[in-house]
Amino acid sequence: MAMSISLDATASTPVQAHAGDRTAFARRMLLVLAVLLLITAVFSLASGATDTSAFSVAWALISGQDNLISAVERVVILDIRMPRTLLGMMIGASLAVSGATMQGLFRNPLADPGIVGVSAGAGLGAVTFIVLGGGVLAPLAALLGMYHVPFAAFLGGLAFTFALYRISTSNGRTSVATMLLAGIALGAMAGAFTGLLMFWADDEQLRDLTFWGLGSIAGATWPKVLAVAPIIVPILLFAPFMARGLNAMTLGEATAQHLGVNVQIFKRVAIVLVAAATGASVAVSGGIGFVGIVVPHLLRLLIGPDHRYLLPACALLGAIMLLLADAIARQIVAPAELPIGIVTATIGAPFFLWILLRRRGLMDI
Repeated sequence: MAMSISLDATASTPVQAHAGDRTAFARRMLLVLAVLLLITAVFSLASGATDTSAFSVAWALISGQDNLISAVERVVILDIRMPRTLLGMMIGASLAVSGATMQGLFRNPLADPGIVGVSAGAGLGAVTFIVLGGGVLAPLAALLGMYHVPFAAFLGGLAFTFALYRISTSNGRTSVATMLLAGIALGAMAGAFTGLLMFWADDEQLRDLTFWGLGSIAGATWPKVLAVAPIIVPILLFAPFMARGLNAMTLGEATAQHLGVNVQIFKRVAIVLVAAATGASVAVSGGIGFVGIVVPHLLRLLIGPDHRYLLPACALLGAIMLLLADAIARQIVAPAELPIGIVTATIGAPFFLWILLRRRGLMDI
């Protein structure tokens, strides 16, 4: 029963006591974010290059009067916009929750799957199967079916997350400078191997990989949604059960151990979940950065550090942010589309620099 202890203990940690005065506000914020997500999802379904109305299609389906909508409208809403919206919600939520989990585990707000090389490792795994899945890895790809790219991305993200933790943590203390430098080194190594694989890719694969590397959900389809939903959705549902353990970890590993958390098991579970969520997201969307650092940091300023409310709030705001970024990517150069990774980087990079400047006096460089 060590697992249950590690996930559910620390019912009254000082972190929760500190955030107690914000509990009512945090609950109201969750309700507000849920409503905003619903509005954003409807806006995502209703916007696009065509004038197809999501409301008319929805009304026709609810009323059973299918003759009121054309075949084109049905395809645009049900086969193009709806899987894109659902995929964007899942990816945004998983990246934000992964960022909040890593920040709680490493005990600093600069940890993010994209910045510290985890996304690069997941990307390397995905690119390996995309390029070699029709050749030397064909038998394994056939065995895994439509899950072969998410599985490869998961393995890559898992390996890089474990490597990052081992390099940057010593005697239970994580060095911010070491973590960032290790992330840069791991990301560069992943980039080198990814470049080598792209050199071997044919022209069609090279075009796909170039666009994929910038991040996009333009190619969202129902098979992609069905491929990652069994991975991302259970992780998002399970994440709140890690809240008490993460609250204890913010006090240090030794204190968390005294509070009843099985630290080693908890760290392994958290790392596997982050790698799985990040890997599945990267596999279908490519490199979308900074969601995992912007969203948790904003919410900590608003509702405090209590992970009981922070994790579900991150899932909601992450989904909202990615849908809005996707809407901007679709509209800013319409009828063409910008890669969504460009939009998130444009917003997230200055925000990351602002966080660094705020913490400049605290960093052990």
